[in-house]
Amino acid sequence: MAQYKGAASEAGRAMQLMKKREKQREQLEQMKLKIAEENVVKANINKKFSAHYDAVEAELKSSTVGLVTLNDMKAKQEALVKEREKQLAKKEQFKDLQLMLEKQRERERKKEQKRKIASLSFNLEEDEECEDEEGEEEESDKEDPPEEKKKKKKKKLGKNPDVDTSFLPDRDREEEENRLREELRQEWEHKQEKIKSEEIEITFSYWDGSGHRRTVKMKKGNSIQQFLQKALESLRKDFSELRSAGVEQLMYIKEDLIIPHHHSFYDFIVTKARGKSGPLFNFDVHEDVRLLSDATVEKDESHAGKVVLRSWYEKNKHIFPASRWEPYDPEKKWDKYTIR
Repeated sequence: MAQYKGAASEAGRAMQLMKKREKQREQLEQMKLKIAEENVVKANINKKFSAHYDAVEAELKSSTVGLVTLNDMKAKQEALVKEREKQLAKKEQFKDLQLMLEKQRERERKKEQKRKIASLSFNLEEDEECEDEEGEEEESDKEDPPEEKKKKKKKKLGKNPDVDTSFLPDRDREEEENRLREELRQEWEHKQEKIKSEEIEITFSYWDGSGHRRTVKMKKGNSIQQFLQKALESLRKDFSELRSAGVEQLMYIKEDLIIPHHHSFYDFIVTKARGKSGPLFNFDVHEDVRLLSDATVEKDESHAGKVVLRSWYEKNKHIFPASRWEPYDPEKKWDKYTIR
């Protein structure tokens, strides 16, 4: 090829043009190859259907000798095509049936092999092979028609009933235990829900330096916040300072402990919780145990819980009885009631 002699910029431009032409030539070759491949694929597709139509054409020629009307010709052609399609469908069904029979023979052979095992085997390799065979049988059962799925599954053979196998893993036993656990859990939850729905009468005293006793009925599953809301509704008409107050501004004091709003009466009843000066699980009122009997002996007697404004407590927490109050801590145990 003759080399171009001239300015450097012209030489660079000529080089770019040559590269561009080479690229176009390569693209053209690729397009030619692609078209050739598509033609080959189309030719193969035509060959696949040619055998079917050649057979139909041959039968049509042999059955139509002489002059035949156009309608008769079309009718015979349609009949031959349908007959040919039926034959092909029968061949496919025959192949499927043969495959199914082969699978059935294979399953029967495996079952016969298992029947020959007369004793319990502790060989891990044999156990793994059995598990693999069972997995293959399950897969084949999925492919089988519904009639074969209805056959009853036989229990595993080969276990000696005189040998204690309770220490070995047993899928059926584990499933039964899980079922019993679930039944017991549901039964327990049902009982707890029944307990929570029971009504209790709660005696409390609104404390503003002196006590103003009231009684409300609540469910054991209600929270302290719900109780304070109901108590506030009954107290508002008698105490002007409560008319603009909200539940978050109230405190509930039980046995010298400040009870958080999120706890429920059920929590204290179930755990038999105790406070500094009496039980937290009893919400009715008897006489003051600190005055009439030994406070260290737990009885079915308790003090009326106090409903207090938080602002009153902040002003008077250094004065008795507020000086004895402290936040409730479920981790802290009051083994003995303390009286001062």
